[in-house]
Amino acid sequence: MNLQIFGTKKCKETKKTQLFFQERRIPFQFINLAEKEMSKGELRSILGSVKLDDLIDTESKVYEEKNLKYMLYDKEEALLNNPLLIKTPVVRDGKRATIGYQPDVWKTWISEAKK
Repeated sequence: MNLQIFGTKKCKETKKTQLFFQERRIPFQFINLAEKEMSKGELRSILGSVKLDDLIDTESKVYEEKNLKYMLYDKEEALLNNPLLIKTPVVRDGKRATIGYQPDVWKTWISEAKK
């Protein structure tokens, strides 16, 4: 497994996700979206598994501040330019990805990796 967890240090769901993998001694790379944005390649890889609209955090401060509810905008560009607009955590393992705390899905990934 080659896990990446995208999130922020303040996000409770991200902390739970990190703990889930730490308890199982599964190494991961944590990318703090408050410090570093997602690359276009990472975003495209994630979009192979999840819908673009599901990735946008419509309850975030950035969404409200930019008044995106009432605007037409390029969603992919908005996510690349405003990483705090991404719903967290995003867990990526190669071409697979999840949004939010999804332990049942990750357990499947882990069992597949052990085969």
